[in-house]
Amino acid sequence: MASGLSPWRRCVSIPFGSRMCALAFVVIGFSAAAPLRAAPAPTSAAPGRYEFDDSHFHLTNYIQEGIDVHKFLGIMGKRVGRSTLFGIPLQQQWSHRISGDNAPTYYLDTDARLYYYSFTDATIAMAYKSLTKAEQARFDPMITGFNPTDMYAADHIRRVLLTFPGVFSGIGEFSIHKEFVSSKVAGDVASLTDPALDRLLDFAAEVGLVVLIHNDVDRPFPRRSDPPMFLTQFKDLLRRHPNNSIIWAHVGVGRVIQPVGHHLDMLESILEDPICHHVYFDISWDEVAKYVISSPEATRRTADLINKYPDRFLFGTDNVAPADSASYFKVYDMYQPLWSLLTKDASEKIRKGNYERIFDEGRRNARAWEAKQMKRGK
Repeated sequence: MASGLSPWRRCVSIPFGSRMCALAFVVIGFSAAAPLRAAPAPTSAAPGRYEFDDSHFHLTNYIQEGIDVHKFLGIMGKRVGRSTLFGIPLQQQWSHRISGDNAPTYYLDTDARLYYYSFTDATIAMAYKSLTKAEQARFDPMITGFNPTDMYAADHIRRVLLTFPGVFSGIGEFSIHKEFVSSKVAGDVASLTDPALDRLLDFAAEVGLVVLIHNDVDRPFPRRSDPPMFLTQFKDLLRRHPNNSIIWAHVGVGRVIQPVGHHLDMLESILEDPICHHVYFDISWDEVAKYVISSPEATRRTADLINKYPDRFLFGTDNVAPADSASYFKVYDMYQPLWSLLTKDASEKIRKGNYERIFDEGRRNARAWEAKQMKRGK
């Protein structure tokens, strides 16, 4: 990044290269509170002509550096209508005792701990507030700077909403079980059965915030005969919170968490469950895309599921502070074999319509809740 793009000194783009051998989906199935302002009316770059909305975008990385939001708007250009906007809730510690002068920029660069970094929400809010009204309308900022093992996490979300009214539409991406990350986080390990998680989801439902959650469906390198370690607990969580709008990031896949056997059947079991009508799936990240396009049959089976449930899937890049347009559009372009197999209706919904429906509602809900709190003087 060019100098002078304060507050971020340089752009660090985290590589999302494929490191594991792909298994074909055909086998496994795939500040002081400001006066409350009305939410900007949703707009896009060029109504009806842009290619997608981005349901999963990180403005900053694991050392809280990133790309200036104005530069990112330029990268979006006319190809992207709207985008989420959030940082990463974890800060990678730079321990000189461990890595010396080699400053880590990613959680795999060092054995030092990660810790929750709440200031990320203020950073995102101020970046958003630096935009014009028309520019703001193209973004949906998300709250991420909370510790999901802390019973006070819900209070952090409340405090951020009231400190920055008119800004946030949801919470996340936040992680519960995440390969190699969970064990590095200082303090308690996050759990799907933690009352703190239930409390924060209850509050998100009260406000009507969109929830974007990362939860690997399994542990790294499981035995093939074992069922997915976290699937039952995750389904139980979804059923306990039917009043939330929940997006399951990466359909449960991770960098080394490969799709479990009959992965698409697993997704369909949730899609068919009437109690889980509020659950959506994002297919963000090139680590997910590589499985979807691993063979013509894998792509076709994935397309068949999306065509059957067109209202339940969203596209996101999961890009982190992209250095340029080529790196930003990489994941979208990877999915071209999938786009070509979708019906016109399903294609429009996964790329645009579902995002706008879900996040428009989250934006309206948050503004209504904030207005009610302001009226009460809270």
